[in-house]
Amino acid sequence: MKTYRHCFACDLKDDPELIAKYKAYHAPGNAWPEITKSIKDAGIVDMQIYLTGNRMFMIMEVDETFDPQKKAQMDADNPKVREWEQLMWDFQQALPWAKEGEKWVALEQIFQL
Repeated sequence: MKTYRHCFACDLKDDPELIAKYKAYHAPGNAWPEITKSIKDAGIVDMQIYLTGNRMFMIMEVDETFDPQKKAQMDADNPKVREWEQLMWDFQQALPWAKEGEKWVALEQIFQL
């Protein structure tokens, strides 16, 4: 199976207490099962989030079935995903250059070895 990589960035609110709570929600076994299921159902085979300060980087490995528009529609149709996203927005803030309503901003690859 061929996979494709997508990378994104998003900021957390610069508050150590909020950052600690956000990390706790994402600790192994703590993400809601409906959320991990929706991720896998969309063709995302691996997802990792890294944090430095309050800036996060997400790396997604997707298979050939992944379609960003389809994933957005699946999320919009899933009340549990909408609830999770609203909860996470309590901790997150948009990057200064993000478009209106955009949380995770796609990264541009500028180097590959």
